[in-house]
Amino acid sequence: MLRAPWRDPIDVAAAFADEPFTLCLISDGHGERGRWSYLARSPAEQLIVDPSDTRDALGALKALLGPPRPAPADGPPFQGGVAGVAAYELGERLEPLGLGRMPGWPDLACGRYERLLAFDHAGREVLAIGPDAAAADATLAWLDAPPPRADVGGPLAAELCEPDAALHEAAVADVVARIAGGEIFQANIARAWTGTLSAGRRPFDLFAKLAGASPAPFAAYLRLPGLALASNSPERFLKVTPGEGALSAETRPIKGTAPRGATPAEDERLAATLAASAKDRAENLMIVDLMRNDLARVSRAGSVKVPALFAVERFANVSHLVSTVIAQLAPGRSALDALAAAFPPGSITGAPKLQAMKVIAAHEPPRGPFFGSMFWAGGDGGLDSSVLIRTAAFVQEAGGWRFEARAGGGVVADSDPAAERRETEAKIAAILAALTR
Repeated sequence: MLRAPWRDPIDVAAAFADEPFTLCLISDGHGERGRWSYLARSPAEQLIVDPSDTRDALGALKALLGPPRPAPADGPPFQGGVAGVAAYELGERLEPLGLGRMPGWPDLACGRYERLLAFDHAGREVLAIGPDAAAADATLAWLDAPPPRADVGGPLAAELCEPDAALHEAAVADVVARIAGGEIFQANIARAWTGTLSAGRRPFDLFAKLAGASPAPFAAYLRLPGLALASNSPERFLKVTPGEGALSAETRPIKGTAPRGATPAEDERLAATLAASAKDRAENLMIVDLMRNDLARVSRAGSVKVPALFAVERFANVSHLVSTVIAQLAPGRSALDALAAAFPPGSITGAPKLQAMKVIAAHEPPRGPFFGSMFWAGGDGGLDSSVLIRTAAFVQEAGGWRFEARAGGGVVADSDPAAERRETEAKIAAILAALTR
């Protein structure tokens, strides 16, 4: 491990953003939770599981990670291992529901990264990590890569298509009726904005613009052959931390949203209203219970606990209700077992999860990377992952990059269709602003 003075991770990553399997995980730098950002590229081995691939995806992922290795003595939590994207429909391989697939997108795409740069926001330094001193030195040289072309200014999007508001409100009304009929308790229903990037623009331009304008704790960028993801997610899906004799798991589901205020007084009022909202608290509690049940499948009996419920957390454009669920994994269970047990994330499915997923499929096209997870898994047994919300997916075509971005919300018994539609617009606002201004 070698050390160098602080550099902005976005600036460094920009030089490699068009290389397949370049991965950038950017935190907002706030506190211990947001201390580390990462840049990984040139994986030693790649794994792409397409929908037609009949392999056991979880087994292939475990094989790619390899046998457990000792925990690093110091430095960042992630010091090499497997990292990539698990699409929403990876859940179809765990619990078959007859889900379709988004054209062009794999169920799982990741690499085994032996070299990476870790950016310490607290210590204001960069750590170059590799399997030996020569590899670490070569990784440190990434900091000297020439910068990309200069920004030409103007909006990123050449065209942008808005989703039909009435169609979304009708979908919400149908879900409310299904809830009233006893079919489900909650389902997360999303809508999609589509378009194309302007000539000369690339997916990383959106990622960089979002990171500068509205930093998020789980921002992520991944370039794949002909594909790219730019995510500005505020939500942790699952974290697993090695400890004495056990692996500790934590999930922090978000449910409940309010816009930020134009003044401090208005911001406080809106946050207080969110904290007191019976509808939002009920929405959050259902997902907390769902995540408790998911984690219980792979955890020590009695170890699943909820140390924080309905905490209001503020982000650049919205405030959210966030709860925390923790557990101790059972002997013989790994971080990847926990990821599989809880996948796809409960906050973007609903309750009961499997029936909610069927209801979602009746109203949405296949989700692909949307509402899946970007994750890393270390050789020491650790893992961290996000929920892929506030995300744009890109497909490269002859004329440039086509993009799609989705936003949704949890629908419960007393949901108002117009209010749910407005919530999706608040959630997508930062991405639309970055694309069009």
